[in-house]
Amino acid sequence: MTSGSPLAADPATDFGGTRHHGCMATDTPPCAELHLHIEGTLEVPMVLELAERNGIALPTPDAAALRRRYEFTDLQSFLDLYYENMAVLRTPEDFESLTAAYLRRAAAGGVMHAEIMFDPQAHLIRGVPLGAVVEGIAAALAAAEDELGVTTDLFAAFLRDRPAAEADAVLTELLALRAPIAGIGLDSAEVGHPPSLFVDLFARAGALGLHRIAHAGEEGPAVFVRDSLDLLHAERIDHGIRSVEDPALVERLVRDRVPLTVCPLSNVRLHAVPSLAEHPLPRMLAAGLNVCVNSDDPAYFGGYVDDNFAAVRDAFGLDADALATLAANSVDGAFASPARKDELREAIVQWRAGVSTRFSTNA
Repeated sequence: MTSGSPLAADPATDFGGTRHHGCMATDTPPCAELHLHIEGTLEVPMVLELAERNGIALPTPDAAALRRRYEFTDLQSFLDLYYENMAVLRTPEDFESLTAAYLRRAAAGGVMHAEIMFDPQAHLIRGVPLGAVVEGIAAALAAAEDELGVTTDLFAAFLRDRPAAEADAVLTELLALRAPIAGIGLDSAEVGHPPSLFVDLFARAGALGLHRIAHAGEEGPAVFVRDSLDLLHAERIDHGIRSVEDPALVERLVRDRVPLTVCPLSNVRLHAVPSLAEHPLPRMLAAGLNVCVNSDDPAYFGGYVDDNFAAVRDAFGLDADALATLAANSVDGAFASPARKDELREAIVQWRAGVSTRFSTNA
């Protein structure tokens, strides 16, 4: 493992809180980030550095050429590059560096609590021991609260385009390792892989007292959202933007305050929506849905959570009250302790008051 603090910034391989694409951190409310794949925070400089560290020959070893491949036509075209870049992650130190870099950047962008997904199968199928993955991620998470003020939870996200029996075996291995997971999720390509395939896995997780979340209604139909709730007993839906196509489902989601972790910049880059201007977020807010803003795979989709806040603020003319609502929804949807949620809500209130003060001073 690395010596010293795992959260000490490394400017050669990450941006460590210095990059703010769209806004200063003070323009972004404090929030929880609930939809974040740690493998999706692998920035190009870190890809190249880890490839050199581990003696891996990349198909695209040039930084500029690699960045040009970040124009995706659909979810699968993204996943192809996502898994290709992932080949550089081999050791506990690699996973620690990756996680620490995200936590620094997230904290600089206003994230006070992060619920982070990792893809255990994606590492196992390329020969990386699960223990190495968990050890490295856990080391960075353990330091985050003391050093950055960021509390965290970790979720094992299972690949829906892999066999359910394989996911069950991986869960058994995670339990044997005493991996510090708060729950399980379901991700990867939706089309052709309905929630019904994973009923037994999610039932087992529920019996173990693990939280259950699931990607649904991104590229898949609204019925996948309904099935994730009814069949998997998911407590939170990742994405869920196609829920708006089913008025009865929207009514249910509003009534039950089901959290929807929307990722606007991701949805645009993967062509789930034609453009940000056509994103259903304003409709979702107007309908009273418990929707929050997240970054998904920020290294690939053009921004971290503060960048997503800035993008929707500018695209839809959202005022400070609307941004505060999105932030408060993120807290409502989190699995943090009640005391921690109270701290986050108070921080949002203070941020909102500070925005009013700045506007009054500048008037």
